[in-house]
Amino acid sequence: MQKIVNRISTSLKGTITIPADKSISHRAVMFSSLAKGKSTIKNFSKGQDPLSSLKVCQALGINAEFNGDLIISSNGKLSAPTSNLDCGNSGTTIRLMSGILASRDFSSVLIGDESLSKRPMKRVIEPLSLMGAEIISNDFKAPLKINGKNLHPINYTSKLASAQVKSCILLAGLNTDGKTSFTEPYISRNHTEIMLKYMGANISTTGNTVTIEKSVLEPKTIEICGDISSAAYFVVAGLIVPNSKIILTNVGLNPTRTGILEVAQKMGANIKILDEKIISGEIIGDIQISYSNLKSCTIEGDIIPRLIDELPVIAVLATQAEGTTIIKDAQDLRNKESDRIKAVVTELKKLGADIEETPDGFIINGKTSLKGDCEVETYHDHRLAMSLFVAGLICEKAININGFEWVDISFPEFDKLFNLSLIHISEPTRRVVI
Repeated sequence: MQKIVNRISTSLKGTITIPADKSISHRAVMFSSLAKGKSTIKNFSKGQDPLSSLKVCQALGINAEFNGDLIISSNGKLSAPTSNLDCGNSGTTIRLMSGILASRDFSSVLIGDESLSKRPMKRVIEPLSLMGAEIISNDFKAPLKINGKNLHPINYTSKLASAQVKSCILLAGLNTDGKTSFTEPYISRNHTEIMLKYMGANISTTGNTVTIEKSVLEPKTIEICGDISSAAYFVVAGLIVPNSKIILTNVGLNPTRTGILEVAQKMGANIKILDEKIISGEIIGDIQISYSNLKSCTIEGDIIPRLIDELPVIAVLATQAEGTTIIKDAQDLRNKESDRIKAVVTELKKLGADIEETPDGFIINGKTSLKGDCEVETYHDHRLAMSLFVAGLICEKAININGFEWVDISFPEFDKLFNLSLIHISEPTRRVVI
């Protein structure tokens, strides 16, 4: 599908509710499947990736019904699947389910689409194998055949700060006698730790190390907040489209995910946090964004895991900041749905951005007037598609985004939210809840 994006002739103004957090949605359905009894998940994400996790859990014998909320009924055990478990495009699904399935008393095969089948799985296969798991793959890529067996605990130190790898090992440890610990160089997103503790797991964190013991999870009501990674596109749009003012409600403000807000404020962004509270263990609140004059900065080190998914749209933001913005220590961007470093540089250059590729990030010189009047590619990457949409809002001429349908992987409401709530001419402020 091709999407044509035109320059905004007026400001962006409105109050919108961001759809459910995908990371939390994945975990909610998986963990509820492991809890004996009935769990209620409020505001489950409609993105294709979380739905892949739901379908995998259903294929493992879990009963799931949508009745306004998502109701998960489980006897606390999983059943052997009768066919391959299709994870679609979801790296979270395949990596977290690997940890869950490695200790079960049956065999299973995890598969994915063409894009997912190219992504590296050694990062989870290696530590799971140290626990005694038997996983068969071709060159550490999907499909993954997992022959479930009793595992033994490990103390694993990872060279990579990765919530997916950490969660995989913790979920394997959840069903393994003894204490399993995972240490990472920086703290990655901790939704797994928060939710497991909320559901009664014996889990603790000391510095960069998380330790879990074999535990029985309790069924719970889980309210899922808005996804800050989805909010990021509205944050950047509000900052770079002149005279804009946007309020985003019910957004997750977990400190392991708010790197984009910290970077934006470092660049001089006018951002305010309103009505902060805690629901189902997670910090949530409203974010107010106003158009701002931005300055460049360097983005590196321990903040990278806290904004890794937002770096493509941060690159768009940097094109509108005075000076040279440097993004480094982000080499794992090359292992996402696309090589996001190469893809971002290639496509933003088409728009007229002054951006250069480095082995582990970008160098962006601003402030640049983006030209447009071209076709850009998404590389089957939902985050690149949405980032290019935001860039198109300030291009002098329209841009055509090829493959825009990949947005549905994570944010099917994206286009509707922008067009119904923010992109308007001489109309009153609207409030749209999806």
